[in-house]
Amino acid sequence: MQNDKQTVNDITSTTARVAGAIGKGIVAGLIGTAAMTIAQMLEMRQNNRESSDTPYQAAKKVFGVKAEDEDAKENVNNLMHFAYGTAWGIPRALLAEFGMSGTAGTLTHLGAVWGTELAVMPQLGVMEPATEWKPAAIGKDLLFHTIYAVATGLVVDALVKGTEENKEA
Repeated sequence: MQNDKQTVNDITSTTARVAGAIGKGIVAGLIGTAAMTIAQMLEMRQNNRESSDTPYQAAKKVFGVKAEDEDAKENVNNLMHFAYGTAWGIPRALLAEFGMSGTAGTLTHLGAVWGTELAVMPQLGVMEPATEWKPAAIGKDLLFHTIYAVATGLVVDALVKGTEENKEA
């Protein structure tokens, strides 16, 4: 009977940790996406270029979304960008909650996020494969995703550490 009680307690504890990590990941992913977006906006202003419509194109392809005008297209584009980045905060928080925080967690997260973009978006037909990009474009894309991963990781690690410190108090 003691083993059954211990198992129930373990399951309850794990469930609470996962639920907490999901919440922390949403917050961290949102902040990381905002940091990436600010960096992209600064770069666009400096280089006098328009924003990418890749998030809109992905929404159109995957969900059948069709914007009625440029404002609607921009809204869908921004919504997809923030939803995608926010959602990717969850796996980073799960990594931290279950022992992979700091640099290892951030590098793993960066590899997953950027690797998914590089693999999935060309398959959807919404962007060229990275093998066809100029080196500067690869560097810029990696920089933006690194900003996202570092910002998300810093927030997640602080939130997870704060939770651990509260448990000890």
